[in-house]
Amino acid sequence: MTLELASVSKSFDGLRVLTDVSLSVPEGGVFGLIGPNGAGKSTLFALVTGHQSPDSGQIAYRGESLGRTSASQRARKGLIRTFQVPREFTNLTVRENLMAAAPDQAGEGLLNLFFRPGLVARDERRVGQEADERLAFLRLAHVADVPAGRLSGGQKKLLELGRALMARPTMILLDEPFAGVNPVLVEQIIDRLQALAESGIGLFVIEHNLEALARLVPRMAVLDRGVVIADGSPAKVLADERVREAYLGGGPA
Repeated sequence: MTLELASVSKSFDGLRVLTDVSLSVPEGGVFGLIGPNGAGKSTLFALVTGHQSPDSGQIAYRGESLGRTSASQRARKGLIRTFQVPREFTNLTVRENLMAAAPDQAGEGLLNLFFRPGLVARDERRVGQEADERLAFLRLAHVADVPAGRLSGGQKKLLELGRALMARPTMILLDEPFAGVNPVLVEQIIDRLQALAESGIGLFVIEHNLEALARLVPRMAVLDRGVVIADGSPAKVLADERVREAYLGGGPA
């Protein structure tokens, strides 16, 4: 099953940002999206996650149209995204950040806090154990008790990924996971993303670091001025003259 975009278009104040975009992103696979600044990549993510609505076209996930589905409902269906600039709670510890991201916690209900404290305590222990498992997987256990605001850029990207994992996604949309990350942590992020893909979680990745992306994805597409101009293996896409002109030779990415 896949995430399917069929002839999706979007305009803002008369300016066409996406034009008849059709893509098929495999669930349990890894798919990359590249393009110059202003190509429409972030808008496409916003449409998929339900934070904006397309003017025309269809978006479906696991064979179900998402047209009438809210952003929160899409998240519950397993479509979770990360952001180019991490949005951690700077004064909370890394572990607390992960725990805060877990959905449907018993302690979120006021009545439970007053009348079912045992349930709240058990649920908090469960969420804490899950957070510890994510920390171990991401190799962040050594900074579990560090305030998140003190992490490096790469560690914050891993924390952002961990917060997404706490929502138990079936597909994660990653917005530039390697931006501002030192080479050592780029390797760690690639390794962890590959492990997630092998576990069956789908990954849809926007990225400007073409070398890192080409190592991660078996297939990618290119957006230029809101139009898909190439779709295929990294080698095929990066050898395409239209891509080289629009992306590699068209000014800063």
